[in-house]
Amino acid sequence: MKAIAYYASLPINDPESLQDIELPAPVAGPRDLLVEVKAISVNPVDTKVRQNVAPENGAAKVLGWDVAGVVKAVGSEVTLFKAGDKVFYAGSLVRPGGNSELHTVDERIVGHMPKSLGFAEAAALPLTAITAWELLFERLQVQEGKEDQGQSLLIVGAAGGVGSILTQLANQLTALKVIGTASRPETQDWAKALGAHLVIDHSQPLSEALKQAGQPHVTHVASLTQTEHHLDQLVEALQPQGKLALIDDPKALDVSKLKRKSLSLHWEFMYTRSMFETPDMIEQHNLLNRVAELIDAGTLKTTVGEHFGVINAQNLRRAHALLESGKAKGKIVLEGF
Repeated sequence: MKAIAYYASLPINDPESLQDIELPAPVAGPRDLLVEVKAISVNPVDTKVRQNVAPENGAAKVLGWDVAGVVKAVGSEVTLFKAGDKVFYAGSLVRPGGNSELHTVDERIVGHMPKSLGFAEAAALPLTAITAWELLFERLQVQEGKEDQGQSLLIVGAAGGVGSILTQLANQLTALKVIGTASRPETQDWAKALGAHLVIDHSQPLSEALKQAGQPHVTHVASLTQTEHHLDQLVEALQPQGKLALIDDPKALDVSKLKRKSLSLHWEFMYTRSMFETPDMIEQHNLLNRVAELIDAGTLKTTVGEHFGVINAQNLRRAHALLESGKAKGKIVLEGF
């Protein structure tokens, strides 16, 4: 089967940083689906793994943690899917990625694809939707429903992949006042279109920008990028006993700064359930099905920002380069081989 992989961690402008290769087709385990990959999307985790994780023993390493496709075969213990089902999922970091014609994945982290979307539009959703859902409802423990409790959410990086779906979830499913951050006119417009009630510029001090916008404090923060840089401003912006959740990888984080206000810190990593095969691993299957229902009902919309054409090494190198530039808006998708 065709696949895109790398053999050494190289700068993305190096032609060998991602290569078109041939690999044997994978075989489904007892709880696995064998999926014919129709479309993928690219996430910051792809660039981080490529830059920092060397392949083992000279073997090819395949990236890719957003897939939409069709089930070709199922393992002996599979109960949730059958051959022919259209599916979408974000896979597992401890297994080969989905940038290949065929891919195996545990059924417990797979959802039925939204009926109203094509494969490319569906591939934009799983990783970011799982991350945003778990962050909002499980880490920050925000309640679904429209009963106003005077709560507010600051989303740092609202126009990125996770921010694009988190903004929608918070606006559509909760009573939160949603404040997004974005630094360019086009990304500010994008965040507003997705449901942010207010958008401020994160290239300016955040607590000051909030005050100038008439929102001196917030009850919740979702810090999706540059947490280390913004920490003092986030602590200043949060109300006493507020909640701070993050998904990025700060080199250092002085959590003692949270003590004076009794702020709680929550880390969201959507691969925890699949990595450790937690007893509640099937919750990712359930929430992806819920997201699909919300998409089909028109409550949520896909967050495709760019379609980069067919799935090959050249187009994936372009996608990685755009993500590394920090200028991506929404999700980058590729479709077909």
